[in-house]
Amino acid sequence: MKIRILDLLEETMADGPGFRTSIYCAGCAHHCPGCHNPQSWDFHGGREVSVDELLEVVKADEFADVTFSGGDPLYQVEAFTELARRIKEETGKNIWCYTGFTYEEILSDPKMSRILPYIDTLVDGPFIQELRDPDLHFRGSSNQRLIHLTPQEEEAIPGTVFVTPFK
Repeated sequence: MKIRILDLLEETMADGPGFRTSIYCAGCAHHCPGCHNPQSWDFHGGREVSVDELLEVVKADEFADVTFSGGDPLYQVEAFTELARRIKEETGKNIWCYTGFTYEEILSDPKMSRILPYIDTLVDGPFIQELRDPDLHFRGSSNQRLIHLTPQEEEAIPGTVFVTPFK
């Protein structure tokens, strides 16, 4: 299974707490005005990488957790679900996922919701330029939520919503 990515950043601290391996996928149809990464909108941009290759990069750093970003990973939800499942099974690492879809939209979609049991924190919702706030932690606009989906995530970053429906 392949994932189209724009970039893979190791040991970044910008996409969640602590050191993280961030996988930036290609493709996003949200086209949020003021998006900080509009080059990610192209579904044909970047390069294809196998789930196995990405998993090896994740496993190579025993200390870094994982972030899915983009673009929007949920436009490639089958492959990201497979990657997330394997990360959890083979490493137990913490996974954050950024998406322009809301948690409620994901829950109502049978295909997209399959990823949720493997995600520890979901950062949901489109970026809304009028709600931009540079003081927010790990998100760009105040409508976006940090949703902790597992008990593993206990840190109450300002703006956190705690939901534990899966584990």
